[in-house]
Amino acid sequence: METRIKYVKGDATEPQGDGKKIITHICNDIGAWGQGFVMALSRKWREPEAEYREWHRSRDGFELGKVQFVEVEPDIIVANIIGQHGIIAKDSIPPIRYKALEKGLKKVAKKAGSIDAEIHMPRIGSGLAGGKWKEIEKIIYRTLTKEDIPVTVYDLS
Repeated sequence: METRIKYVKGDATEPQGDGKKIITHICNDIGAWGQGFVMALSRKWREPEAEYREWHRSRDGFELGKVQFVEVEPDIIVANIIGQHGIIAKDSIPPIRYKALEKGLKKVAKKAGSIDAEIHMPRIGSGLAGGKWKEIEKIIYRTLTKEDIPVTVYDLS
């Protein structure tokens, strides 16, 4: 049975419900961390930014479509998905890379399935990354909800 995406008003850094949760978001492939949802993550936990920066410095698998899982609390993991190329639109092409996002979300689905976790996220890729939410939503359905993984998307009040 395919689950639906649940939309709620709230803050994705305060995921609702019980059990294990993976807070999923998109990062760029140039090591920049300083605008958008990542700022809310950094205000709450230092590890996602520190781990992302170290991953970028090491260059070990730091490329589009890859995911870094960072445990921030015993029941909360942050998934840093490398899903955008750069940070500024080039030749009117937004930084989001849908194929990289899909590849990353497949890895998130695998992790969620292995630990019986739910996915929580803001409207990933549709802000500074410049993506179209309708396209991103289709990717979420193909990679997560089709696999019966509950997904909650947060819109700030």
